[in-house]
Amino acid sequence: MSSDSAARGRWWAAPPRPVWEEPPSRAGVAAKGIVLAGACLAVLFPLWIVVVTSLSTPETISRAGGLVVVPRDLTFVAYEELLGGGQVQRAALVSLGVTAVGTLFSMTVSVLCAYGLSRPASLGHRWMLMTLLATMFFGAGLIPTYLLVQALGLTDTYLALILPSAVSVFNILVLRAFFMNISPELIDSARIDGAGEARILWRIVMPLSRAVLAVIALFYAVGYWSAWFNASIYLTDQDMMPLQNVMIQIVQKQEPPTGLGQLIRTNQLSPLSVQMAVMVLALVPVAIASPFVQKHFKKGMLTGAVKG
Repeated sequence: MSSDSAARGRWWAAPPRPVWEEPPSRAGVAAKGIVLAGACLAVLFPLWIVVVTSLSTPETISRAGGLVVVPRDLTFVAYEELLGGGQVQRAALVSLGVTAVGTLFSMTVSVLCAYGLSRPASLGHRWMLMTLLATMFFGAGLIPTYLLVQALGLTDTYLALILPSAVSVFNILVLRAFFMNISPELIDSARIDGAGEARILWRIVMPLSRAVLAVIALFYAVGYWSAWFNASIYLTDQDMMPLQNVMIQIVQKQEPPTGLGQLIRTNQLSPLSVQMAVMVLALVPVAIASPFVQKHFKKGMLTGAVKG
């Protein structure tokens, strides 16, 4: 037996491939399964409690001493009352409208800005890029921002929920990096065929960037849907408040929405089930949208953030 063969046969000899490329052992696979199951349980168990409590009767909540884990005597009264009109339904419609309009506006501005910055020959692109990068490290602060919004006459308007946070520089940089990865030869051939910049962006760049566009759109949509701070400082009309602000009022101040007080006083509905139902309504849109965009996360974020 040669010395090389003897060395390979020794137990302390290095494996032919790196350790991270070796197939995992059964113990490793089992350990990964246990860890993943524990992580899923840690995420799903609180959601389970919230949903079950929102569907529970006052008697079930009273017997459980608060949050309910085991479902019993389920009822949809809380959801029927919340979605039957009134403050919560109005707030949900406000949030949906702000999310739809805000996401469309933010995506339009971000795509146009990122495409312009991705073209090296565009006028002033380096100066504009440095200006955008500076805003990531230096901000005007809350008071100057509020004074600007007030001077523009945006207080007590829905535009105050969109314009102050309409554009994220990080999202623009991710889009720019993705656009710079598109083959220059493809764009040059389109120019030779007579296509303008708008046509190139709409017909070539955006179809090739569906993954990153879907991810960035989800980021903007979740940001608008979850936002509450702008409404708390720019709005004074209670009827204009989005769902997140109404949810905070219900959870923190223990105040039932208008129209539910009678059901709570007659013990037909528990304040806790109302609070949990509002939380579920706030989570549903994000939970529905996320799975459809999940497949784009790896391609969209990694390619846009690392390359280019």
